[in-house]
Amino acid sequence: MAQVARRAREGTVVSDKMDKSVVVAVSSSTRHRLYKKIMRRLRRYMVHDETNDAKLGDRVRIVESRPHSRRKRWQLAEVLVRADRPELAAEEIDLELLGEVKVEEEETETEAKAEPEEPAEAAEEPETEAKAEPEEPPEAEEQPEPEEPAEPEEQTEPEAKEAPEAEGEEEEES
Repeated sequence: MAQVARRAREGTVVSDKMDKSVVVAVSSSTRHRLYKKIMRRLRRYMVHDETNDAKLGDRVRIVESRPHSRRKRWQLAEVLVRADRPELAAEEIDLELLGEVKVEEEETETEAKAEPEEPAEAAEEPETEAKAEPEEPPEAEEQPEPEEPAEPEEQTEPEAKEAPEAEGEEEEES
């Protein structure tokens, strides 16, 4: 029997949700005939994976084969590079983080209860300084308020002056 030369491609597994099937994305680049620009093409192939060996993100080699179904015309030859995947599921990670957050909140609550007792003694002296500071900001706030309405009035006046001049020029031209 003569061996048939099979086409082979290398790509990345983009979906492994099906049983005995994976979707492999194969990218290639070609130069446009007229514009000479390099175009990248991404083709997705349905691939038969008998042992469910390939996982999401793996780099694989696929070969052309007999039709396994309507869209599956390729078969998994080998897994070239395994993808680095976390050992823990996302839900487990979230639960661990929530546990750490709760512990941190409890620590801050205990610290907050201890802090008001200590600063209460030291707070008597800074209160006089704190009272002097709030008096200054209201004065600063009052100054910008008169300036803001003054600006729009100045803007409307030049427009009003320009409008009669423009009408006068039109009359002179006539």
